[in-house]
Amino acid sequence: MKIYVQSGKLHVVMDDGSEDEFGPNDIMLLPPGHDAWSVGDEACVFIEFSAGGDIYEHNHAH
Repeated sequence: MKIYVQSGKLHVVMDDGSEDEFGPNDIMLLPPGHDAWSVGDEACVFIEFSAGGDIYEHNHAH
């Protein structure tokens, strides 16, 4: 999935132990196998973009 951070900061830790932090106007490609949380006093607001398909097929209830 792609994420665009509109405001605040998002800290990401991948399963391999690598870490990064993203802030306003950052765009990132975030693959499966991560944990993420907002840091600081400001709420992190982001927009997630996904092609859907294989990510959402597993939860399709119809």
